[in-house]
Amino acid sequence: MRLHEHVWGADSAPPAVCLHGVNAHGLRYRPLAERLAARFHVRALDLRGHGRSGWEGPWTIEAHVDDLRETVTEPSTWVGHSFGGRLVMDLAAREPALVERAVLLDPAIAVPSEIAYARAADELAEHSFASPEEALEARIGGTGLGLLAHAPRELLAEDVREHLVESPDGRFRYRYSSEAVAAAYQEMANDPPPFEALRIPTLLVVGSHSKLVSAGELERYRAALGDLLEVAVVPGGHIVLWDALDETAAASEAFLSRG
Repeated sequence: MRLHEHVWGADSAPPAVCLHGVNAHGLRYRPLAERLAARFHVRALDLRGHGRSGWEGPWTIEAHVDDLRETVTEPSTWVGHSFGGRLVMDLAAREPALVERAVLLDPAIAVPSEIAYARAADELAEHSFASPEEALEARIGGTGLGLLAHAPRELLAEDVREHLVESPDGRFRYRYSSEAVAAAYQEMANDPPPFEALRIPTLLVVGSHSKLVSAGELERYRAALGDLLEVAVVPGGHIVLWDALDETAAASEAFLSRG
């Protein structure tokens, strides 16, 4: 499947491809993409089952990687948040010629199975809102793996405006397939590719209050990549594009300027 994309920057600039996490969409990268667009042709994709891309299955990691290979055919810099970071790892292992370097934003390298399956089950429950205002207040109070410590309200409001749609029953729901998200959580419980598969310059950005990247994973990453790995710890929770936009952008720009 060729994926829908949101684009910033000159067509002639070096390509940078951004992958969002579950429940999300490519436009969540807008604030970061606008900063990178001075040097890059930024392509933020809507993954299968999300946003304005097709929603049909299968929703396996293999299917997602095939979608990436069909949509992006030239060597690129890749930026991945959460599940998007895990997909960058899988793409680098299966199609290394496409991945020149990676920026992994609090990636979901391997989610413990009990957490992954609980989140998958929760996704299949009904999630709808009487109004966009109700959805915004629920997002501000979010907890768990998606913990938001101090995300600016204006970024959350922008996300609700873009990502929330009114259903025929008058309720508002986010623009993604619950089945696709549940499948993604189950996929994240499976073993990731060997850390050695990502033998490219890599920036790992970790939220200081996030529970997703374990100390053990970080040490295995350091051992496998050595001097190819840079780590930046930024304030806030898992969604570093919201909680720590300035710090995440600064770390990404500094890392990419050295390439």
